[in-house]
Amino acid sequence: MNKTFDLIVFDWDGTLMDSTAHIATSIQKACADLGLPVPDRSAASHVIGLGLGDALRHVCPSLPEERFEDMVDAYRQHYLNGDATIELFEHVQEGLAELQQSGLFLAVATGKSRKGLDRALTETGLGTLFHASRTADECHSKPHPAMLLELTDELGVDPARTLMVGDTTHDLLMAQNAGAQKVGMSYGAHPVAALLECQPLALFDDFRSLLQWLKPQIG
Repeated sequence: MNKTFDLIVFDWDGTLMDSTAHIATSIQKACADLGLPVPDRSAASHVIGLGLGDALRHVCPSLPEERFEDMVDAYRQHYLNGDATIELFEHVQEGLAELQQSGLFLAVATGKSRKGLDRALTETGLGTLFHASRTADECHSKPHPAMLLELTDELGVDPARTLMVGDTTHDLLMAQNAGAQKVGMSYGAHPVAALLECQPLALFDDFRSLLQWLKPQIG
């Protein structure tokens, strides 16, 4: 049976790791620390998936440029204080191992920094399962297609035979801009209605459902 996809690219936060609430809370606490208007949970969650700089500038438009590094430091302090308690979503660890054994290329495209992603890959033990990765401090931030286009070029894969898996419209629009296929995860940062507007091939409520859908697609 011919495979539909040669490469599956995963977002990290809110797709593989259950970190959405912690990221949003860290943004809110950082805003409070600096005496800035505190965004509600929806607004703080909406920027998840963007590079940190783009995310903080979007959620805090009144932030003076000279205080930007203070905002970054405050966010990172709050995030790192709870980083060790964040867990992978159910079925992610074994599911990724199963996908790798099928002969597919697996990759990560994330709004995290390289340092942050490498730390997460080490702490979760997932580092050996991925063939390549791109982070927001190495590429244009989502939804720019650079992350996906660089990954497909590195691995020698046609973007049209690449599947992006993400929980935000930033992920799905990046796939669209790169000419890749896309599916959404409904349990992350963006509401289902917004994901559906991006016309994904499918939308899943848990990681096991994604794996079941993929089986006939990967031979």
